[in-house]
Amino acid sequence: MSSPQPVFSSPRRPGLRVVPDGEELGSPYPKASLWMRLGARIVDVAVAWGLYVVCGAAGGVVALLFLLLADGMLQGQSVGKRIFGVKVMHLPTRSAARHRDSTLRNAPLALIVLLGMMPPPLGAVACMAGLVVIGGVEALRVVRDPLGWRLGDTWAQTQVVDGKVVAGATVAARTPVTAARVPGRFLSAARVRRRRTIEKSRRGKPCASR
Repeated sequence: MSSPQPVFSSPRRPGLRVVPDGEELGSPYPKASLWMRLGARIVDVAVAWGLYVVCGAAGGVVALLFLLLADGMLQGQSVGKRIFGVKVMHLPTRSAARHRDSTLRNAPLALIVLLGMMPPPLGAVACMAGLVVIGGVEALRVVRDPLGWRLGDTWAQTQVVDGKVVAGATVAARTPVTAARVPGRFLSAARVRRRRTIEKSRRGKPCASR
C-alpha cells in the first residue's frame, strides 16, 4: 500500500492546497456572475451614501463602518448581495463570512472612503485617485482571476459565490481551523505560564526523589 502523498500550502494563495506535481486544488465553488456582483456593489454603495447623507457629521464614519462590515451582516451577505443572490464564503471553513472576514476583504475599498474624508479640496482629489487606482486594480483582479478573487479576498480567504450553490451555509466555529493554521499564537499568557510551570515541575521530580 502506497503512503499518502503530502500536501503543501500554496505559496501563491492562502487557503488553497498544492499537491507535489503542482496541481492546484482550489475552491469547490464556481465563480459568481460578475453582473450580479456589480449590482450588489452598486446597491451597497448607494446604502453607504444614504447613511452618509442621513447621519450628518458622523455620516462618513457610519458609511465607512457599513462598507467594512456589510458582508458579515446577513450570514455572509450585505444588503446588495442579499438582493442579487450572491454570498461571501470563508473558504478554509466552508462557512458564511463573518464581520472579521468582511472587514479584511473590504479594506481596500474602505481606503477610498478614508481618502475622501481628508480636508477639501485634497479629499476629493485623493478619493478620485484612490477610486481609479484601487478600484481599477480590484476590478481587474475580479475579471481575470478564475475564482473572482479581489485583493481583499486574498487577505480574508473568501470568495463571492452564487447563493443557490451554498444555500443553508451558516457561520461556523473557527477555533479548530485557526489553531491548526496558527498553532500557539492565540494561547493566553496564563495558559503559557501554566504549561511552563507544569514542565518545570515534571523536570524537577526525578531530582527530588534522589
